[in-house]
Amino acid sequence: MLRQMQSYPHSFAGKSLQDIFTSVTATSCPNLLNFHLHTVHSDGKMQPEQIVEQSIDLKASNIAITDHHSISGYQIAETYLKKLASSTGLKLPKLWIGAEMNASLLFTEVHILGYGFDPDHPAMHPYLQGKTTAGVDYQAMSVINALHQADGLAVLAHPVRYRRPPEELIPAAAALGIDGVETYYGYDNSDPWRPSPRQTERVKNLGDRYNLLHTCGTDSHGPKITRRV
Repeated sequence: MLRQMQSYPHSFAGKSLQDIFTSVTATSCPNLLNFHLHTVHSDGKMQPEQIVEQSIDLKASNIAITDHHSISGYQIAETYLKKLASSTGLKLPKLWIGAEMNASLLFTEVHILGYGFDPDHPAMHPYLQGKTTAGVDYQAMSVINALHQADGLAVLAHPVRYRRPPEELIPAAAALGIDGVETYYGYDNSDPWRPSPRQTERVKNLGDRYNLLHTCGTDSHGPKITRRV
């Protein structure tokens, strides 16, 4: 069953994340939605302002910057959007707070995307220090619990990229209370971007079976938000 989200002033104005993820389809990303973007504040090549500008050019409605173990890129983009909102008449995308965190699931390193969390909540402090955690904090259960304590959502990123198959990882993540899976993902780095059909079908079927939300994102690390690299 989906968790009841509480309001958080950084993120929960207008449509909730659950509402948005419930409406995601194979054609949502990257022109309308993009919930997996990296900046120079982790391992990406774009400045936060460039992500904002490219999102405006695409007329995207909702985006999330998901740097690894960091929200500094998000904070810069948020400030830039506020400046644009006060000085231009442009239609601006909704920016959601996000981060991507390494974790151990079934003795396999996976990445967990967090969205809409309160970054000042003590439970999030270990995960926003710019580096992978260790020990108990590194366990997927701990990452998911921390996000929930901070009123956020937890999503298993690119489930077909790991040593273990999604048929093992997704049920295990669901048992720990994860909220969603990154269903629409381009595993072949195609240009233009598109979700990989075979992998998408596997992940969507598993997500539906375990009543999980579906998300999409380009996982951009290069100079364009419409490609992975």
